[in-house]
Amino acid sequence: MNYIERITIDPAIRSGKPCIKGTRITVGDVFDYLGGGMSIEEVLEDFPDLTAEDIQACFAYAGDRDRRLTIIPHEVAL
Repeated sequence: MNYIERITIDPAIRSGKPCIKGTRITVGDVFDYLGGGMSIEEVLEDFPDLTAEDIQACFAYAGDRDRRLTIIPHEVAL
């Protein structure tokens, strides 16, 4: 999934946190709801501006961000 079409970062919106395009809902908000026990269906019901593709974009964004931030320590030769 190409999340770049659905996730935007604008310093004027939510202090530059990554948001779902056309909304003020951040990627972090989506994960807070899911992590708090809401199902994807419940999130979509509570936020009719969101689509399943928007939530999938949040996962793609988080995966990409994690790959960029993960540091693999150098193995020490014995």
